[in-house]
Amino acid sequence: MRPAGSSSAGGPSASRAADTELERVALRWAQLPVDRALRAYPALRRLVQELADETARVTGQPQETVPDLGPAVVIDQLRVMVYDRREAGLPDEAVRERLRAVRRSLP
Repeated sequence: MRPAGSSSAGGPSASRAADTELERVALRWAQLPVDRALRAYPALRRLVQELADETARVTGQPQETVPDLGPAVVIDQLRVMVYDRREAGLPDEAVRERLRAVRRSLP
């Protein structure tokens, strides 16, 4: 297990950039009124599932559906998937761009 921020896939600066973007998504999510959050929720769920599937493929684990625990928990699930992806050695640059795209899509 690598220390946090020392991913071999992109290095510490890529990890920090991905973490920064993740926190921007979380902050934006927390600011959304409920009706807008409900409209945006499917996009976050898709990203969480995509990250889980990619991590499963790389680690040789079976792909499983991430439980749908609702909008109040989706950011926590996203944080876990970003961490798991990093631990699997997947590049942080790619996830940073996807996080940026989902943040920009939030109403």
